[in-house]
Amino acid sequence: MNDTDIATAPEGEMAPSIEALGSNTTREFLRYFVASAIALVTDAGSLVLMTSLIGIPYLYSGAVAFLFGLTVIYVLSIRWVFEARSVRDWRAEFSLFALIGIVGLLLNEFVLWILTGELGFHYMLSKGASVVLVFLWNFLARKSLLFKNA
Repeated sequence: MNDTDIATAPEGEMAPSIEALGSNTTREFLRYFVASAIALVTDAGSLVLMTSLIGIPYLYSGAVAFLFGLTVIYVLSIRWVFEARSVRDWRAEFSLFALIGIVGLLLNEFVLWILTGELGFHYMLSKGASVVLVFLWNFLARKSLLFKNA
């Protein structure tokens, strides 16, 4: 065993390796999960702050909070989550990124309507099912359309 410093030689035999997490897609999936949680906290926190503390009507604050969360997940996606970018123009990339998010929002509403409105499940159970579906949709669509390896 040598005295390799992990900060100066991270590839040393004692250093933990990100490669241990598996494929690029696995690492991106795990990072996307963390980034999504941060975006959700931003979205929900902004909603509560604007609605309960500032007094902005919830439909307006909900739309603004959604945009805050969308911005956070976009920045984290291009800076930390995904290792490759397919679209070079950031405006086109963000537009497609947002469109995928809007489809996710529509999926969320559809799942809530079907499971709660039509089948009578508690809305939080419906939301749980929706979160899983929308998370998978967002990750897979963004990975395959915007952040695929060449």
